[in-house]
Parts: sequence; structure tokens; C-alpha cells
Amino acid sequence: MIVLGIESTCDETACAIVRDGQEILSTIVSSQIDLHEQYGGVFPELACRRHIDTIIPVIEAAMKQAAITHDQIDLIAVAKGPGLIGALLIGLNVAKALSLAWDVPFIGVNHVEAHIYAAMMHLQSPPLPGLGVVISGGHTFMVKVHDVGNYTLIGTTLDDAIGEAFDKVASMLGLPYPGGPAIEKLAKEGNPRAFAFKAGKVKGKQWDFSFSGLKTNVLYTVKGPNSDKHSPSIINEETKRDIAASFQDTALQDIVSKSLSAADAYDCQAIYIGGGVSNNLRLRALYDEKKPNVPIYFPEKALSLDNAAMIAGLGFHCFKRERHGDPMNLEPMTRIPL
Repeated sequence: MIVLGIESTCDETACAIVRDGQEILSTIVSSQIDLHEQYGGVFPELACRRHIDTIIPVIEAAMKQAAITHDQIDLIAVAKGPGLIGALLIGLNVAKALSLAWDVPFIGVNHVEAHIYAAMMHLQSPPLPGLGVVISGGHTFMVKVHDVGNYTLIGTTLDDAIGEAFDKVASMLGLPYPGGPAIEKLAKEGNPRAFAFKAGKVKGKQWDFSFSGLKTNVLYTVKGPNSDKHSPSIINEETKRDIAASFQDTALQDIVSKSLSAADAYDCQAIYIGGGVSNNLRLRALYDEKKPNVPIYFPEKALSLDNAAMIAGLGFHCFKRERHGDPMNLEPMTRIPL
């Protein structure tokens, strides 16, 4: 089955062609970093305008790269949420229009579920049950993966997603958006033990995350006690490097320690990590240092950020399970439980 995937949940416009849920025939991503970096984050209205301009050219490019025509497509998979409501509407309405025009079914896909699938997409027989860990700009949570499409929530963030915390700390340090790569680069020059930052602990919920307190701790270190985001920085360049390294290790160690403990407690046979932060090399090094008892699978670099290949791949499995596409009255969802 050849599936055309569409992704437009936030600030990437993407299309991919995937055969039988695994073989990627093409993948095209149009990034909007150039548009949003001046604001230090995603500007929703501008994101939607860019989606409108680029979505058809991106689809055409993906089909050309795969060397297929529309009559060879068996299914259209589209991210139905969670995400920015305007951006979701654009992708979903394009999918519906193509479904009608080409007379093929379409199916809505949970974007964050697709991030988990991205880490197992290359495996013929992924070890299950597994622990799914999504760490991105908008999401931080852990689930027990019984099978594709069957999950039990274990823990989530009570405030900021880890990627959001990276973006906000980067802004405090005067670094560009997106903050994750900028902090990772600066942290290589710093001492991760220079500052005794602590990750948040949630009373009675050992698998949940909280990055708000860590972020505030960094703010007061950068700008002084009782400061706010508008206060001037009081640190030098060497201290900035140490703060970046200390913050990064504290945040990532929290992910590593909780995920390894959860995998053991829930008798998981593997850990599948998805989302943009999964691309952080320091994260991977920290896992290696712990010498985990189970294999840990990361997505390919091209599949770690928002992309349509994971949407198409998961869409294949959703269609096989449901045995039918979605109705034309399917609406986008800004929040979707797994």
C-alpha cells in the first residue's frame, strides 16, 4: 500500500510517500525557522500563511521525488492533531480535497503517536511491550506501548515540555531560536557540574515531569534573584557556557533516569524515543553511560523533527486496524489522548 502523508501541525509543512508503513519513497519538509526566529518562537498566524503558500508545492515535490502519480496512491494520511488549530485545518482540508479528487480514502493520525512510531519505523519486529518517550517542543510524556495504537499513559509534564524549556532558557542566554541546538552547541564548551540545578519532582507521581522550577532557577542565575525575563543579564560568557551545560544535563538526566526506571517497573522490552529533543547527542551519551538493560531506539535524524514520513507510516497501520478511512466531517483536535 502506498500512502501519502501530510504534516502541518506547527511550523513545518511536510509531505512524504511511504510504502507499507516502512519504505520511505520520498520525504519533503519545508521549515519555517527563518520566519519565526525573530520572535523567539512560533507565530501562529504567520505559520498558517506559510502553510498555505507551501503545502501544494511540497506535495508535488514529494510525488516527483517518489516518481509516482496520484493514481498510484492508495491512502492519504494527515496529522489531525495535536497542534495549532489553523495549521491543522490547512493540512486536513488539503487531505480531504485530494481524497475527493483522487477517489482514495484519507485517515487522520495522532501526531505525537507518530513520533513514537518514528523510532520503530525501521524495525521489522519491534520488541514489545516497550516504553514510548516523546520529548519535543510541545510534548513530554511516557507511555507503555503494548502495540502500535495501544498505549497506557505512564507520565507527562505538568508544565513546560522539555523542548519549550530549552527554547526559554536559550532566550535567557541570548541564544537564537530554536533553543535546543543552540544550547547543545554552547554546552559542549561548558562544565555540566558548575551549577547544582535540580529537575522538578511531582509529589505522588514519580513518572511525571516538571521543568518550570528548573527554568526559574536558571533565570535567577542569569539575571539575579527576583528578576524577570526583562531584567538584564549579570553573567559573563564563561558562566553562560557553564549554565547551558548544567541546565542541559539536569533536564536530560531527568528524562534518562525516569525512563529507565519506568521501563524496568513496567517490564518493557525496549525504549522508543521520539520528538526533536531525541536528536540531542548529549542525551544519547547519557543513556550510554547508564548502560541500560534494554535496547533504546531513536528515529533517524530526518524523522526526529516534525515530518510526514512518520504520519504516512503510522497511517498505514491505522488504516489496517480500522479497515476504513475517516469521514469528511473529521475535525482537527488541538489535544488528543493516546
